[in-house]
Amino acid sequence: MSLDFLQGNGKVALAPMAGVADRAFRELCVNYGACYSVTEMVSAKGLSLDDKKSKELLTITDPERPCGAQIFGNDPKIMAIAAEKALEFKPQFIDINMGCPAPKVAASGGGALLMKSPELAEQIVKEVVKASAVPVTVKMRSGWDDNTINAVELAKRCEQAGASALTVHGRTKVQMYSPPVNIDIIRDVKRAVKVPVIGNGDITDGRSAAKMLEETGCDLVMVGRGALGRPWVFQQINAWLTHERIIPEPPVIERMLIMLKHIEKLCEYKGERVGIREARKHAAWYTKGLRGAAEYRAKMSSIESMDDLKYIAGEFIELSKKNEN
Repeated sequence: MSLDFLQGNGKVALAPMAGVADRAFRELCVNYGACYSVTEMVSAKGLSLDDKKSKELLTITDPERPCGAQIFGNDPKIMAIAAEKALEFKPQFIDINMGCPAPKVAASGGGALLMKSPELAEQIVKEVVKASAVPVTVKMRSGWDDNTINAVELAKRCEQAGASALTVHGRTKVQMYSPPVNIDIIRDVKRAVKVPVIGNGDITDGRSAAKMLEETGCDLVMVGRGALGRPWVFQQINAWLTHERIIPEPPVIERMLIMLKHIEKLCEYKGERVGIREARKHAAWYTKGLRGAAEYRAKMSSIESMDDLKYIAGEFIELSKKNEN
């Protein structure tokens, strides 16, 4: 199956991030130019048992499309059942998580732990492909640790099993999110397979995206942590890749307005009580690197309502105006 829906849609996608890339954030990032988004990862076992929370995570709205549904697990049959159930939410593709380094996920046999069992990983892809009416993609890491860098082998197996595209995060499971990403392994995967390859890791702006594309030959890039508190990063990257034009970081007042729009949507989807609790981390990310941010991050960490957030955002805007004078 092809990924024709991505044609002409740009070269930078939003990574699936548990607890972050929910409906509200996905909509915002796609609006700023992300060529596609992916849901937070969902347990195949939970989904196969019709778990309510799992289904909520897979709800996809039109403004966040194209969007894939990401599932994780280690039982081929259960993964296939989960893929069938995920299709009810009309994703453009099914993404299999073979890269999450979280101990909880690995303990269940899924995520990056599958990189230690290439044969099992291949069988999972085969079963999911058979069960899915949409393309199936795989997100992996470079390997489990420095002694088991096997992304090329796994990529070949996934391609042979029917995967339509592969995303490679250029770090091992043990490395988590540092040191700097290994671009060479992404290049090696691209050279080893014929399906599209998406490069992931350390992409924060147009230049880092261009470097990933040029040095690996990958087809697209994926932004994860570089989008935290910066959904406009997709617009910036697209401008650089298309015209080598630099779009500066937005001024404080614009950042705060974007943040408020984001959190309002978050509260709309999850209710204010849950939405505001989750908003605290987003609010901290939106102010990162700004003058006087530390004091306001402390205030934002204890907000209890949308009104609290609006008041603190207003204070921060006034502070920025004084700093400019």
